[in-house]
Formats: sequence, structure tokens, C-alpha cells
Amino acid sequence: MGAGKTTIGRLLARRLNMAFIDSDHEIEARTGASIPWIFEIEGEASFRRREADVIRELTAQRGIVLATGGGAVLNPASRALLAERGTVVYLRASVGSILQRTSHDKNRPLLQTADPRKKLEDLTAQREPLYREIADLVIDTGRPNVQSMVQTIIDQIAALEGGRARKASTMNEQACISLDVELGDRSYPIVIGRGLLDDGALLARHITGSGKVAIVTNTTVAPLYLDKVAAPLRAAGREVLPIILPDGEEYKTWESLNLVFDALLANKCDRKTTLVALGGGVIGDLTGFAAASYMRGVPFVQIPTTLLAQVDSSVGGKTGINHPLGKNMIGAFYQPRAVIADTATLDTLPDRELSAGLAEVIKHGAILDAGFFDWIEHNIGKLVARDHAALAHAVLRSCEIKADVVKRDEREGGLRAVLNFGHTFGHAIENGLGYGAWLHGEAVGCGMVMAADLSHRLGLVDKATVERIRALARAAGLPTVAPDLGTARWIELMEVDKKNEGGAIKFILLKPLGSPSITGAPRAQLEATLAATVGDTAR
Repeated sequence: MGAGKTTIGRLLARRLNMAFIDSDHEIEARTGASIPWIFEIEGEASFRRREADVIRELTAQRGIVLATGGGAVLNPASRALLAERGTVVYLRASVGSILQRTSHDKNRPLLQTADPRKKLEDLTAQREPLYREIADLVIDTGRPNVQSMVQTIIDQIAALEGGRARKASTMNEQACISLDVELGDRSYPIVIGRGLLDDGALLARHITGSGKVAIVTNTTVAPLYLDKVAAPLRAAGREVLPIILPDGEEYKTWESLNLVFDALLANKCDRKTTLVALGGGVIGDLTGFAAASYMRGVPFVQIPTTLLAQVDSSVGGKTGINHPLGKNMIGAFYQPRAVIADTATLDTLPDRELSAGLAEVIKHGAILDAGFFDWIEHNIGKLVARDHAALAHAVLRSCEIKADVVKRDEREGGLRAVLNFGHTFGHAIENGLGYGAWLHGEAVGCGMVMAADLSHRLGLVDKATVERIRALARAAGLPTVAPDLGTARWIELMEVDKKNEGGAIKFILLKPLGSPSITGAPRAQLEATLAATVGDTAR
């Protein structure tokens, strides 16, 4: 309820040249009574029977866009009919958004309670799994641009009808989720789903013009996915240039960047060339920087194949390379044309890489969504076991959180810095040990434990919060004891950080769990944290 089904449904019907029918309005027309009256006089059970009868009749029709009531999925027969007879679009909205849209609507009987927020939370918990069970598409409605949402739905329906696998026994795994990073004329979609690389037309829709396509990948990912991505482009008449780089954080360098430029120049690539980043965070950051720099800017698309890249590095337009004196110190803010996150690529991810990605998932909950942090705690076993539904939710919620931050602070003028929770310590670990010794997510996971400890020493959180962060990092397979670099070396490394001002080290800390604090720290407390969290350890 309150997700915009009527508004979006009417526009969609108009675009598709179909009739629009709202099942609630149909029930009111047939009974001559309002929905609140039916609830009050006959009760919800009677209303649900009427609703099921209407859905059974309407789903037998063709050429219509049907908006059902939010509770229609509670009836198993109605769910089956919707799944079998139509393309199901789940318009997903947050509890806060729904509450804002429905706060003055007296025609919603289920919300006429003393605590409508609690009621909405209960309804969401009950209905969300049922929506996902039958959904072909999941569309986030947090965007203000309704026309953009309608176009996204039309595009995704076209993809389904163009040959993508339809619902099977794993319907909830196959649903395609789309949300936008709203940045005005630089806005772009994030498409999340299982099996997206099997849809050759999806990438093609985000490559404009007739220029060449350069796919930048690495020696690990290329054998797995390069042909799958390149073949449909070639079949459509595109000239495809594969650029295969060595794999590893230690290759996120000027030398690798120049290999990309060498290939582009040798093949006479012009401003109409589109770069595609096919790989993890290193490939995404490096390809984005190449796209921002080549001929002063060419379009690029992100196809992240690691969990860390899908939940974090592919979203937001941060691009760059490492320098021996500091991580990600050379780069540019440059937004992609689209992010296509195929969660099926996580099946081939090594366990260490999966754990590294979970660090960024945990980060998003710890700094901006305590409820999401709770969910991660309860579902960490499923995430480590690669449960498809759990991973899909983790990717979606992480992207939602990051997209909202990027929308409000694209170039890290203030708020966006909170996304670096754990990174001040983590970057020091990576640089101090040598890039590639620990994975980025491993260093961030340990860095979050250290940042939580420092938060406690500054009186920002209690000891229990520190232990929750440590326990969750450990359950995710992340290191929780930092390497002994020596106190002086630790301080030296942390002094080379993009967040620092006037030579003072800035930390992203917790105040409390689910809320960030950007602050400095007295030397005594910082050294106490290092003494408590550093040990003789090797990854």
C-alpha cells in the first residue's frame, strides 16, 4: 500500500496502450461500498474473498495493467494466478516512505491504529517474502521521477519477453531489481538480479551510439564471463576490444592504467567508445579512471562480479588507482552509465572474496541502518552459505544505502565520508603489509573492529556494541586482529588519508550503532586502541 501502484499503473497502461484496472476500485464498483466500510461491516476475511474473486476474473483478461491491493498476495490461489497469468511487478517502498504517503489517508483501514509505523513494519515482514515469491521485476519507488520508473518497467518487461528465463521453482532468485542513483543528468540505474549476463540485450541498451566497446577485465574473470558479455555485442554488429589485465590489488597502478590506454590508442578508439568494467573493485576503479581520462571522458558501464564491487565500489563514481604512499589517492569522480550486478557471478567467488564483500555489507548497516545490521546478524549464516535470496537482499539494501548517500553528497564534501567507516585503519593495513597481502574487504573488516574499539574509548558506544561488531566480522570470516606494524608506522600510514584536514587524522566512528560520527581522536586513545587490537597475526 502507498507504493504508487495506481499512479504508475495508469502511466504504464497508457504507454503500453492497455486498459488500467485497480482491483480495489473494481470491488467498490461491484459492491457499491467503500473498502473501509467493507472492512468495518464484513471484516477483512470477507474483503479478501471478494478480492480473490475479482483477481480470478481479471487475470483471465488480456491487454490490461492490473493494480492489486497490497494484501492480495496473502491468498495462495491469487498468488498462483498472478504468477501464472501475468508479468508481476513489485513496487517496493520503505516503511518510512509509505508512512509519509499514507499518514493523512483515512481510506486505509489497516493503518487506523495507534501505531501505524509498527503496523506497517509487521505487514512488510509478513508480505515481503510473498511479493518476492511471485515477482518478475522488483522496482524501487524511492525515486521522485515517476516517468523514469515507468520506462524502467517497460525496459525490463521487454527483456523478459525477449527470451529471459521466466519464473521457475526459484522465482524469488530470478526477480530483477532496479533502482536509480539520482544525480540529475548524471543519473543511472543499478540493475540487480540472478542471470542478468544471460540477457545480451540488457548491456546493449546502456551503450549509446555506434562506437566500439572495450571490455576491461582480468585474467581470473575473463575465462568465466568475457565471452558471455562480448558475444551478444558482436552479434549485434559491435566491434569489441577485450583488454585483459593481471588480477590483484597490487596491479591497481599506473602501469595497468597505461595498458588500457595503450590498447585504446592502438585500436584507434574515439570518443564514441564505451568502456565496460567486467570484474571486481580493482577493475571497476581502474576502468572508471580510464574512462574519465581518455579523450577527457568516454562513457563506461560497470558489471561487478564480486560481492564487494556489487555492494560498494561499483556505485557512486569513485574511480582511481593506488600510489605506493597511499591507497586510492589518484583518481576522479566519474559516474557510469549503468551498473549491472548479476548475483549469479557470486557462485564462482572464492570464500575469501565473499567474506571481503560481506565487510562492506556490514559497514552499511553499522553506520546508517541499525535494522539492517540486525538483519545481517540474524542471516550471516545464510550469507556465508551463499543463500541466493539473502545475498540478493544484502546487495539491494547496500546499494539503496549507498545510492542515497551519493545522491546527497556526490563528491564527498561531507556526508559521503561516512562510507569510509573502518577504512582509515584498513587502508593502513593494506599499505603497511603491501597491496594484495590482505584483500581490501579483509582490511576494512578488521578496521571496523578497530574503529568500534576507538568509538568505545571516546565514550561514543558501549562495550557491547564493540563485541557485536567483532563477533559479526568473525562470523563473516574476516580477521579481527590487526597486524603489528609498529605504533609509529601505524600513525604515519593513517596520516596519508583523503579525509584528513590540516594534518589531523579524521576517523569515521559510531555514535551509536547505525549512526556515524566524523571526528579526530586524542593520541592516547588511538594508541590504546592499537595496543588492544594489534597482534601477531597473518591473513
